Amino acid sequence: MDWKKGRGKLGVFQPLIGVWLAEAESDLGPVTCRREFSKVLDGTYLQLTADWTVPNGSYQEIALIGVNREKELCFWSFTSDGKQSQGVLADVSDVHPLAVGFEAQMPAGLARNIYWPDEVIGFHWAVESHSKKGWNRFVHHHYLPVEPE
Repeated sequence: MDWKKGRGKLGVFQPLIGVWLAEAESDLGPVTCRREFSKVLDGTYLQLTADWTVPNGSYQEIALIGVNREKELCFWSFTSDGKQSQGVLADVSDVHPLAVGFEAQMPAGLARNIYWPDEVIGFHWAVESHSKKGWNRFVHHHYLPVEPE
């Protein structure tokens, strides 16, 4: 996959623009997640829309990625279960040299989400929590591009 950064602070997310689909196994059974990254508000933000299909129903997330008042690249996330989170861009190069991700302080502690290119097609996404022993990965998906209809 061509993982070329674009211009400006949001440019690190250029490779993710588009529609992506992942199918994975979870503790609940098979899950499907469709992620769409698009530029919004005259390109000053990126919007992530994630639609999950899980064995007991569905789950949605809308997130904005942009620059905060302190000029830091951040995300603000809102989910269909009423939860909210926000975080800042973090160095996640320990996962992959081209990885990009955020860290956020959650009720259970520090967490991060990471995106990095697959060697063949698409990208990987993971969520990890931090413990005394380091980062603990509890979600990992491989996303493939969805062809336009």
